[in-house]
Amino acid sequence: MNKRKHVKKTSVFFKKTKSFSEKYPVINDGPIRLNRFIAKSGICSRREADNLIADGKIQVNGKVITEMGYKVMRHDNVTYGKTKLDPQDYVYVLLNKPKDFITTMNDPQNRRTVMDLVKIPGDQRIYPVGRLDRNTTGLLLLTNDGDLTKKLTHPSHKVAKIYHIVLDKPLRNTDLMRIRSGFELEDGMAKIDKIEVISIGRKEIGLEIHIGKNRIVRRIFEHLGYEVVKLDRVYYAGLTKKDISRGKWRFLTENEKIRLKHFLK
Repeated sequence: MNKRKHVKKTSVFFKKTKSFSEKYPVINDGPIRLNRFIAKSGICSRREADNLIADGKIQVNGKVITEMGYKVMRHDNVTYGKTKLDPQDYVYVLLNKPKDFITTMNDPQNRRTVMDLVKIPGDQRIYPVGRLDRNTTGLLLLTNDGDLTKKLTHPSHKVAKIYHIVLDKPLRNTDLMRIRSGFELEDGMAKIDKIEVISIGRKEIGLEIHIGKNRIVRRIFEHLGYEVVKLDRVYYAGLTKKDISRGKWRFLTENEKIRLKHFLK
């Protein structure tokens, strides 16, 4: 294999960005729209909050509010049924997930979760956006921004994810072509965006995909008779794990938050 060409292919999947300093969220104590107040409490997106307001399911200081654009203060008593809503300032955390951690808020079997790794100041409640299975490592975004979470996980936005894969044996060229073409799994078509062999031994693969079916990357290779020895997510929605060691995390910078939200418009 031509060494120069090999390096060029690899760089497509593992392009690095400039590092940024960590920044803490700024607290806003002024009046905010009711739908934003509800979304910031983490129960739903802003659009879904509009529906709750229109249906008369939200009370402010004991009074049902159906007015769109109604504004409230942080100290107001806003309830949904019997639940008192408590808005949180938006927080965005990027974690480089290690193996053997579950991507969930808590686990009934008392296994370690990603929440054991992320300890942020204050009382903000954040949650993982999507999932990485127990043995998959790499980028995981955590936030309390319901609108952003819904957009990132909705198929229509086609959020790109890039994985570094290590197989138990060399990938045959015929199987490489099958993966590029896409094929049927038990729950529908497995279509990828890009795939390249990135090692001379053909065991290391770079794969870009936007579909979010359960364990889709592992199932693609298992379907063709390969075992995925290592699976590491190196890119997610324009974010990379540059300068984040395994098991460590950082806040997104203002520039990253702006780029992420602009990307999803």
